[in-house]
Amino acid sequence: MPFLLRVTLPDVPGSLGRLAGAIGEAGGDIEAIEIVEKRHDGTAVDDVLLEMAPGAMPDSIVSACNALDGVEVLWISRYAAGGNLFLDLEVVEELTAHPTEALNRVIDLLPVTFRVDWAVRVGADGTVSRRTEAAPTEFTWVELDRPSRLPDDEVSVLCGAPLGDDLIVLGRRGGPEFLESELARLGHLLGLARSINRA
Repeated sequence: MPFLLRVTLPDVPGSLGRLAGAIGEAGGDIEAIEIVEKRHDGTAVDDVLLEMAPGAMPDSIVSACNALDGVEVLWISRYAAGGNLFLDLEVVEELTAHPTEALNRVIDLLPVTFRVDWAVRVGADGTVSRRTEAAPTEFTWVELDRPSRLPDDEVSVLCGAPLGDDLIVLGRRGGPEFLESELARLGHLLGLARSINRA
């Protein structure tokens, strides 16, 4: 089964190679790497999709990565969404292929795109108009004017963003926290979905 690893590492030549070597020695096979955020302090946050060799444990991957100078594992979890990272461009291509369904289709695509467990679209009256399979059937309305982190529930870290008069909420079971870059991406994708739907 695939695992998704989120790490911070120095944003300098060779860092990714050292990380890949440590993961390989600990029994991980990297399938994809995505830069999630570049920070002003000279570090980057990367998501690494990997498969584990038979008998290898996630703890060994974490230990090997944390042993590298300047590397910190923020989160590791099974990645049930499958064996690839779904890039924002692929979302836009899917939405433009079906523009009249863009506002609904974007909800369906958000969990894979942001590596979250669920997404839900809630109206101001609290009515859930679209949800992915694991999403709650009820959600309390929150007034937002921009993508923002929401208070965590007992199971998931949450973020939300406005979509017209509705609210889009994403839930990620157990973490990691949503980064500013992820919130910005969410706002851009929802804005594109609205523009595509109007076209």
